[in-house]
Amino acid sequence: MSAATTSGPDDVTGTDDVTGTDGAEGAEDAAEPARVDVDDLPGGLPAALESVLMVAEGPVPVERLAVGVDRPVPEVARVLADLAAEYRGDGDGRPRGFELREGAGGWRVYSSRAHADVVGAFVLEGQSARLSQAALETLAVVAYRQPVTRGQVSAVRGVNVDGVVRTLLARGLIAETGQDPLSGAALFGTTGEFLDRMGWSSLDELPPLAPHLPGVEDAVGLDPSSARAVLAHVDDSTDG
Repeated sequence: MSAATTSGPDDVTGTDDVTGTDGAEGAEDAAEPARVDVDDLPGGLPAALESVLMVAEGPVPVERLAVGVDRPVPEVARVLADLAAEYRGDGDGRPRGFELREGAGGWRVYSSRAHADVVGAFVLEGQSARLSQAALETLAVVAYRQPVTRGQVSAVRGVNVDGVVRTLLARGLIAETGQDPLSGAALFGTTGEFLDRMGWSSLDELPPLAPHLPGVEDAVGLDPSSARAVLAHVDDSTDG
């Protein structure tokens, strides 16, 4: 009897252990996200991509989108291009108030450039958040002379640029890219955020400077073919 009494609790305890293990395994299985075939969802792959892009906090590379919807990269790239054309109103479609564009960091939904004034009035509510002229000039120098030190920018502009450099850093339009090998000073260059704001995928899309400001390439020691003009476009693209 004594042996039977002892073995009873042991048996129950063993059963509890097994149940606990099964529960843990079940929890792990439940935590693993189930694979969803986007073709079974309303709107299929295009709608699935739209849903992901609507909640993305920044540009998303096509490769990451392809993983998220479990589709080949070429197929996803084709659908993204089709969506972008649809939003532009290509063919007989109606132009939308938003655009799908591929920038340096990937694909992202933006408000339509054609409606920039309307969006700006709504967001800013009369409060200007445009970059100052000093900041625009400094950003232009960094854009076409990068990588460049703070001192080199000051030499081009003829004034101290510490304050505007801090502003541009805070806006995420420029960033430190290294150190000058001779002076040890920090080198600055434009960022992916700058390209996204401009709607470009690379610095190669920056327009030549010479047609807009003749002779400026001599003033800053640049080859005319590599000089860039960004002032006017940045002024329009960095509102807000």
